[in-house]
This record gives sequence, C-alpha cells and structure tokens, in this order.
Amino acid sequence: MGVLDSFGALASSIIAAIVMLAFAILSFFVTVFIVQVGAGLAGYSPSGDFVALSAAILAAGAIAAGSSPMTGLTDNV
Repeated sequence: MGVLDSFGALASSIIAAIVMLAFAILSFFVTVFIVQVGAGLAGYSPSGDFVALSAAILAAGAIAAGSSPMTGLTDNV
C-alpha cells in the first residue's frame, strides 16, 4: 500500500497547487479592480502597467502574509 499512498499524496499535492494557483490569479484580478477603482476615486488615471504593478505587489504581500504562521505572535502553548 505504500506505493498507492504515495501516488495519492502526489495527486492531492498537485490538486492543492492548482487550486492555490487559481485563487492567486483570482486575488490578482480582484486587486487590479480595487486599485483601478481606488485610483479613479482619488482622481488619478494611472496607466495599465502601474495598475498591474501595484496590484501584483499587493496580491503578493497578501499571499505571503496569509501563508506565514501566526504561532510566533503568541507565547501560549
């Protein structure tokens, strides 16, 4: 059963990676929309490359912050 278990773990890892990639792309598109609307409300009209750059930075920061463990913030064990 060891070989079948390892194939199951590999398949679940691949599925998890695909799902997380889909959520990262969705997060980027939502962030592009938020940055564009926010710039419009502030009276700015940035070009698309600046909107994409700022959305990429914000999405990467959100993904990195979400993946970091929060156990270092508390001393209660």
